[in-house]
Amino acid sequence: MNCINSTEKITPEAVAAELSACRAVKEDNLKRYKDDPPGFYIETFGCQQNEADSERLAGLCILMGYVPVDSIKDAKLVLFNTCAIREHAEKKALSIIGEMKHQKAADPELIIGIGGCMVSQDHRVEKIKRSNPYVSFTFDTGAIHRVPSLVLGARNREKRRFILSDNFGIAEGIPTYRKTPFKAWLSIMYGCNNFCSYCIVPYVRGRERSRTPEDILREARELIEGGARDITLLGQNVNSYGKDIGEMDIAALMREICKIDGDFRLRFMTSHPKDASDSLIAAMAEEEKIIPHFHLPVQSGSTRVLGAMNRRYTREKYLSIIEKLKAAVPDVSITSDIIVAFPGETEEEFSETLSLLEEVRYDMIFSFIYSPREGTPAAAMDCQIDRAVANDRYQRLLSLQDTITAERNARFEGRTLKVLCDDVSKTDSSMMTGRADTPRPIHFKGDSSMIGKFINVKITKSDLFSLMGEVVE
Repeated sequence: MNCINSTEKITPEAVAAELSACRAVKEDNLKRYKDDPPGFYIETFGCQQNEADSERLAGLCILMGYVPVDSIKDAKLVLFNTCAIREHAEKKALSIIGEMKHQKAADPELIIGIGGCMVSQDHRVEKIKRSNPYVSFTFDTGAIHRVPSLVLGARNREKRRFILSDNFGIAEGIPTYRKTPFKAWLSIMYGCNNFCSYCIVPYVRGRERSRTPEDILREARELIEGGARDITLLGQNVNSYGKDIGEMDIAALMREICKIDGDFRLRFMTSHPKDASDSLIAAMAEEEKIIPHFHLPVQSGSTRVLGAMNRRYTREKYLSIIEKLKAAVPDVSITSDIIVAFPGETEEEFSETLSLLEEVRYDMIFSFIYSPREGTPAAAMDCQIDRAVANDRYQRLLSLQDTITAERNARFEGRTLKVLCDDVSKTDSSMMTGRADTPRPIHFKGDSSMIGKFINVKITKSDLFSLMGEVVE
């Protein structure tokens, strides 16, 4: 009979045992495949934290003797790292997972595992147990470190295992595989304590838990010495870092990272307005290595709706933070998240969100129509908004923001920016793309020798989605 296991507390000994399982799988791979190592493929859905988690999964796969492949059809180990923030993300993941039935039938040795937020929910795990018998195991967000033993168990044809964590901890010492050494996600904390009424995150990622400053600074030094030029500090509520361990807050941590020798830039996300402190704003203003970009989700411009969302700030409080931020960092780029058609939102309250956009002048927003999440208070609220009304409001929001974004992007025209060249443009092989202080990508003529380097680019043109420029000495 299939079983659901609960993880115990994560300890150094538990991590060491999993690294030992890596070696056992690698030895088996060498016996089975000799000089032709098997491939692994990871499909990632959702946020930057999921991307960072997938880098750790990739590190474990390589330690197990697998090699990355570009096509899922070439893999002997397939891992899905799923998202549960919106229903669309879950449906997309389930659809792709459903297609794996035929690949498994054609290759009985194929191992399929599902991780991430979606399978941190009991009802999703139960459905996968019943409907997807070709899935070898699931592992929630607290059990990434257990993948080696799960793979070993699947190799030995043990019972399928479905991991749901009772205890969310931090597994240090997990290897990380990054495709681009000059850009890096650096997780500084996990989980969330906020319990916004619409959000599933606290239920699927556990309570807030901060990594120690020593572990973070060690990893930051390793990244910088390894060539990282653009580092993003990650957390579900990144600016509440340190509250659970009482050693230092995010502002002090960022100042310590900025002291490390090297030519690099520092970013952070995602922030909660209730924890956007004066010290954090001061650090951004005073430290040259911190990019002047603040992602500060507001979700709604209505104080009443914010209360129903359990956001724990008012419209006025949010705007006071924006005022401080603009005063300290005059050319700051501000981005945000906004939910349209939250249950009970009136037309007047939606208009307050539009007026907030006009007042703040965001560089960019990530906007979503409210999506009910099973188990959250908002899903049980009366007055769910009609879909046609929601779609209309969403389009009006986008239209207004497009106008503001075009205006904000245009301010860079004529400026010379220090751009980290990321890659060759996907649409024109003679063009390169990169990032600077603006959240929008920057395109310019060049060649692949520029990748991973800082390039001075004079901005000649802007549009809604990007900036264009030319390389200058």
